[in-house]
Amino acid sequence: MKRTAFSIVVILALLLNVLLVTTASAAANPRSVLKGTAPSWANSKNLVGPANKSGDVGFRVYLGWKNPAAVAALAKAVSDPSSATYGQYVAPAQFRQQFAPSQADVTAVQQWLHSQGFSVIYTPTNNKYVSAEGTVAQVQAAFGVTLDMYKVDGLTVRSPSADVSIPSSLANVVESVVGLDDSSQFVHTNHTTGNDAPPPAAFVNATPCSAYWGEKLATGFTTPNGYDTLYYAPCGYTPEQVKGAYGITGYDGAGQTVAIIDAYAAPTITEDVNQWSTNRGVPTFKANQFTQMVAPGTYRHPEKGMMQDPQGWYGEETLDVEAVHGMAPAAKIVYVGAPNNFQDLDAALNFVVDRHVASIVTNSYGWTTELLPFGYIKPFEDIIMQGVAEGIGIYFSSGDYSDESLVMGYRTADWPASSPWVTAVGGTTLAVGASNNYLFETGWGTTRSVWTGTNWSPNPPGSWMYGGGGGVSMLFGEPWYQQGVVQSSVFTAQGRTGRAVPDIAALGDPNAGYLVGETQTFPDGTVKYSEYRIGGTSLSSPIVAGIMALADQAAGKPHGFANPLFYKLGGMALNDVVNPALTESTVRVDFINGVDASNGTRTSLRTTNQNLSLQTTPGYDDVTGMGTPASGFIAALK
Repeated sequence: MKRTAFSIVVILALLLNVLLVTTASAAANPRSVLKGTAPSWANSKNLVGPANKSGDVGFRVYLGWKNPAAVAALAKAVSDPSSATYGQYVAPAQFRQQFAPSQADVTAVQQWLHSQGFSVIYTPTNNKYVSAEGTVAQVQAAFGVTLDMYKVDGLTVRSPSADVSIPSSLANVVESVVGLDDSSQFVHTNHTTGNDAPPPAAFVNATPCSAYWGEKLATGFTTPNGYDTLYYAPCGYTPEQVKGAYGITGYDGAGQTVAIIDAYAAPTITEDVNQWSTNRGVPTFKANQFTQMVAPGTYRHPEKGMMQDPQGWYGEETLDVEAVHGMAPAAKIVYVGAPNNFQDLDAALNFVVDRHVASIVTNSYGWTTELLPFGYIKPFEDIIMQGVAEGIGIYFSSGDYSDESLVMGYRTADWPASSPWVTAVGGTTLAVGASNNYLFETGWGTTRSVWTGTNWSPNPPGSWMYGGGGGVSMLFGEPWYQQGVVQSSVFTAQGRTGRAVPDIAALGDPNAGYLVGETQTFPDGTVKYSEYRIGGTSLSSPIVAGIMALADQAAGKPHGFANPLFYKLGGMALNDVVNPALTESTVRVDFINGVDASNGTRTSLRTTNQNLSLQTTPGYDDVTGMGTPASGFIAALK
């Protein structure tokens, strides 16, 4: 299959053309339509009825960069090891001076919003957007649309019924408007305990489980033909085991800062991480080593009927912080949370980038498709490119549902993992031996069969559960650093050419997992610290981010957007994950109620490397990318 060469200018032009402002005729008050601001799910089939006119709306009016093609060229030049300006990153002030929207343009947007009765809340220092708040009625009058409610994926969500319009005098200033529709509601965290059903507030590992891969033989069960010997699943790996398996030694992340972006903020995170660290033999946080904050200017008013899941995000934050701290115990960690409803993840990222809060950013969330309004995607991409120009490495988990075909009904990569300017981190099943040694690794993709007492049902490999995300973008072309590396079989399997996902990978399988500690509420009403095994590419991304903090420490400088370097180094720094000689699996025991044996247990066979249309192959593959960190990883990057 012929590959389509990646062109930064062409991709930007594509996005801009979709968002192209077209003038609508109106003699007294000329208006321009912002194409790409209404989502595809805002259609008559999903319509419930009109939105409450007195309902609150928080939104951001995004302005475009000056000379966006030059922004992309700069981002490429400072990230490409073959470039004469490789590593010559710009400071935020330099970026603003060259590319930020003018103050005059910002003032024009602010004045118009004020004239429409909106409260103008905040504009960041890079002038990228103006955030405002108002009512549904004010939005409808100002943007020339009706706001309706739609039933989508079990949620009742709001959206303009059509693309919004603005005064034509702002047509060359405004790029998009984010927040009028509820596309943010479809974001998901990429972590799972791997239990058979959603657990209650507390989750506890059942036994037997193994301290390392292969410690406890699972007897009394039939072994399917073609399978390796059956062992009980690990209880959850420790930082020492993960670092030992990947050959990571000699550095602690001192002098480095990693930012973590999620939603909400766990009230017990510091105490939990310190208790977990003590239990693991990892140094606890020193004064000012950990900061938890909400980015300024974000929308803090939950809207009625919108999904709220702070507890779920508390678990995500716990996983992310303990994964980074476990890999780089001396690195500073800055946690930036969107305040509610996940609405402000873009604003949180803009804050981290424009203030250069950290040189490494890990994000364990995403959308299960790229079919979002371009008006939602384009501002995010702009922010990411500013980060790349400043030498910030931005990492995203690749997703937890393989090619998404069983979720979406078609094969798609997750976004923002599919952005050509981020490092997408896939998931693996990692086998760690008794001496913290690397035994083997497979792509994370799990099927399940349950033990009936006499046999496994359904017959192994059983029913598909979950696995590391990957595939080929429907939106972005093949970036320069993947050309000549990604095999044509990847494009053939997905039926298109384009940006391939992921780039690299790390432990993700929750059936091996990572042992975390968190304050949880138990069914009897007690609230206490407890530890449990967890996984997902939400684990893979912060593991890699923590290891990159060690690599930056060793090099004495940030690696920034490291994809071009990863693809250049290949096997010199990364384990190439391929199909195992025999089918690998573990036997897992779970409490039916998630916390104790009072309702019995369930025993299942979890077969790994089951990846739907994705495949682990020699070289690049769409499950693990270029591979996982090897013993020479830090030295090669240094």
